[in-house]
Amino acid sequence: MKSDLTAIGTGATAELSLRVSVAALVKVLFQSPEDGRTMLALERIATLRQSGGRPQVTVIAQPLGGAVRLLDPLALKKRIGNFHYDSEESREEEDFRIQIHPASWEAIKDICRRHFDGTSTGILDFSPQRELAEEFEDALRIKLHSDQYQFNQQGLVLENIATETTNVHAERNPTVRVYFVFEAWIFDREIISMMLASSRACSDSDLEQAAWKDVQQGGKGRANAILVKELDDLMSFYRSIPVLQRGDPVLLEGHRLDETVTALLDELDSPKYRR
Repeated sequence: MKSDLTAIGTGATAELSLRVSVAALVKVLFQSPEDGRTMLALERIATLRQSGGRPQVTVIAQPLGGAVRLLDPLALKKRIGNFHYDSEESREEEDFRIQIHPASWEAIKDICRRHFDGTSTGILDFSPQRELAEEFEDALRIKLHSDQYQFNQQGLVLENIATETTNVHAERNPTVRVYFVFEAWIFDREIISMMLASSRACSDSDLEQAAWKDVQQGGKGRANAILVKELDDLMSFYRSIPVLQRGDPVLLEGHRLDETVTALLDELDSPKYRR
């Protein structure tokens, strides 16, 4: 199979001009131990990027989760025709981040819907539990086990209008997206305390410094923490924003929130996403 996989190229071409990113997002919720209000936990990531030829660390808060795994690329190729991975990294990580002919987009959506409702299996693995455990370990240095939270499928969210990606491995490629959305209720009191402590004690400036330190120690320039927001307050904040801007990155109390936060909020009207 390895030799067959090498026949699948990487990068955009004149024909394979549309990038597809398929990811799983997790709406991580818990009740505040202080007043019982529902809290939403996001992942804060500090990342070293090149900006104008100079290194720069940016910090953004986004839903926990990650790329969906492409289990059987050859079966996908039979369904949609020729495609490329968007990068060598996606090929190595088995990420469902690919370049397709624009006409194949409808078939991609159908495959995702069928996997989500269980009428088809085998081409992709959309469960985010492995990614969720890895991100909790990165941010909190703890092992998260499946018996420590209640996990449910919520729905499929589509982003049909292509926008340029900021992904460093496929920067500026026009991209459409599919999000498998899940909900995870955390009940473990120790984990809740650690999430709250990470949100309160670790500033974005602390994360920037940690990312630079990671570079000095030979790393890629990354640092992780948790950001906790009260869910009703977050909904009120987004409702105060004009509808057409709700799918954009926003600043909330000094924190930059990724546009994908809106995809978690199914009660919120945003023309960017179709549910």
